[in-house]
Amino acid sequence: MSEKTYCRVLTIAGSDSGGGAGIQADLKAFAANRCYGMSVITALTAQNTLGVSGIHPVPIEFVARQMDAVLADIGVDAVKIGMLFSPELIETVAGKLREYRVEHIVLDPVMVAASGDKLLQDDAVEALKSHLIPLAELITPNLPEAAVLLGREVGGREAMATAARDLLALGCRNVLVKGGHLTETNSADCLILGADNRTIWLDGERIATRNNHGTGCTLSSAIAARMALGDDVETAVRRGKEYITAAIRDGAAYRLGGGHGPVHHFWEYWE
Repeated sequence: MSEKTYCRVLTIAGSDSGGGAGIQADLKAFAANRCYGMSVITALTAQNTLGVSGIHPVPIEFVARQMDAVLADIGVDAVKIGMLFSPELIETVAGKLREYRVEHIVLDPVMVAASGDKLLQDDAVEALKSHLIPLAELITPNLPEAAVLLGREVGGREAMATAARDLLALGCRNVLVKGGHLTETNSADCLILGADNRTIWLDGERIATRNNHGTGCTLSSAIAARMALGDDVETAVRRGKEYITAAIRDGAAYRLGGGHGPVHHFWEYWE
């Protein structure tokens, strides 16, 4: 009898002590989508449903050591990348991904806080555009993040489609611009498939809930997991969106903490 193998997904991101976003959300999404999750932690945060009260960056050389430990022994079928706090870290992560010839990279360019404040300096944004975006099979910016990458406001469906094509020109293979910040009753995302030169609109219900912490992390992780399982980009994005929509819908019934709670990552198994 032959041994079984896992579909392996690595997250490179910060830790959320409250468990709703970051590394913790990524690992939950991997497991819920039937993948074996691994982590490279880039920063520790003191964080809960009310916000972030402290950030402690992990030394860059130790981030590199974590990547070596995982990639040299276990290997990966897909990688999800979250927020990276400095140009030096971005260049280090990109170098390791090239060194190990990693494929199926999903980049969630976490750069803007819910308040609208930028979380990366301008030189870090430029490093992201120069070193990591060209390696990505898919990038998944929301509207504020797309605005930072392009240096202009992005709002409305027509602007989203234009932004997605302009982001594709930065060198990634596919782009998903998320429409959660739109004021429409429908939550529409715009997917551009570079190889096919196709634009796909993915509509979804907009769910009234305060439990929306970690939605971006969870969606990009679910997409990476689906890629690890063998889905093509369009199928992975569609299934990822179905998963996050259900996680938001079921999570709306819960109360955790005094602020914005998490989505229900294990809705399929707990209910």
